[in-house]
Amino acid sequence: PYRQSERLKIYEPYIKRLIDQGDAYVCFCTKERLEALKEEQKREGITPKYDGHCRDLDPEEVKKRIENGEDYVIRLKLPPGQPIVFDDKIRGQVVINTDEMDDQVLIKSDGYPTYHFAVVVDDHLMGVTDVIRGEEWLTSTPKHVYLYDRLGWEKPNFVHLPNILNANHKKLSKREGDVSVESFLKKGYLPEALINYLALLGWSPGSERELFDLEELIEAFDLEHINHSGAVFDVEKLNWMNGQYIKKTSNDRLRELLKPYLSEEPSDAMLEILKERMEYLSQAPQILEESLSFSFEPDEEVGEILADARSATVREALIDKLAQVEDFRAEQLQKIFKEIQKENKKEKIRGKMLYMPARLLITGKKHGPDLAQIMEVLGKDEVLKRLKEAENLLEERNEQDTSES
Repeated sequence: PYRQSERLKIYEPYIKRLIDQGDAYVCFCTKERLEALKEEQKREGITPKYDGHCRDLDPEEVKKRIENGEDYVIRLKLPPGQPIVFDDKIRGQVVINTDEMDDQVLIKSDGYPTYHFAVVVDDHLMGVTDVIRGEEWLTSTPKHVYLYDRLGWEKPNFVHLPNILNANHKKLSKREGDVSVESFLKKGYLPEALINYLALLGWSPGSERELFDLEELIEAFDLEHINHSGAVFDVEKLNWMNGQYIKKTSNDRLRELLKPYLSEEPSDAMLEILKERMEYLSQAPQILEESLSFSFEPDEEVGEILADARSATVREALIDKLAQVEDFRAEQLQKIFKEIQKENKKEKIRGKMLYMPARLLITGKKHGPDLAQIMEVLGKDEVLKRLKEAENLLEERNEQDTSES
């Protein structure tokens, strides 16, 4: 059984063995006494720990007090001044003296085991060979090592991983609102990107390579390349990595993944726009809105471009040629731009002086996703409508330029 409540009988013979061996004892100290002890130790500048008040009670007294219904716990009885030594696969040999440790509660007053007792028994019975956990458990491991020794069991290999840190170099904590896997998935991070990113936090593959699929990670991973110090969780790096995975995702799968975020099924052209700019899936609506809407962003460079007579030439050529296009797809639209460039060699309508006016007249913006993809998504009627209405923009710029002259 895996439920703790169904395993209580399993722990009984092991706790009895520890008591019979003198490695555990019954403690009747009340919560009030323990709190008072803790406060007194704090006042004296002593690290709070149990003072061993019940360590040497007479067995007959213990039996009588239990029969009288007194509440009790069972504690580990550590020998004084004994070094406990174990090997950690990352930190090497670790030595902690029992004088620095506490007589840990093994069985609580309700009869349930504490983690420190249950984990040793459960791991042994399940045949666990390697215990890999966070470095905050390093100081608890000597208690577990001691229990393995006293119960006569073979100890597993211990590996204590460095913590993942937030931007303030403190341990990453869900309680402090840093992260949760659920929130990342809800925001639209791909599982494979999260796994890839987390694998590289505190571990190095021994090369500059950063993108691995799961099978490659399994093949490459080893304990020897785990760092000793904690790694900072860098959301920007995760965003970059997730963006790389999105770019590699097939359009069919991406459509399926985007269903929770978009009201309509995106076309291939829409997906190409998203792949170019999206770092996580929940950005999709905003990216499409910003990419497809017309919002004029004037500045000095924009003014110079629109005031150039070649912008009017580009506009007129696009209106003329696009009106004749039946297959309004990005590949065909790219050919239109090449035709315009070829036909206007003398005017040097090419590169920036071809695509910048076109983008400004169709989207109002200097920069954005691939223009041909945007045009395909907008459709022929909308693109022609915008180009025709853009005549006002050119007139305004020319009037302003004449006025300033």
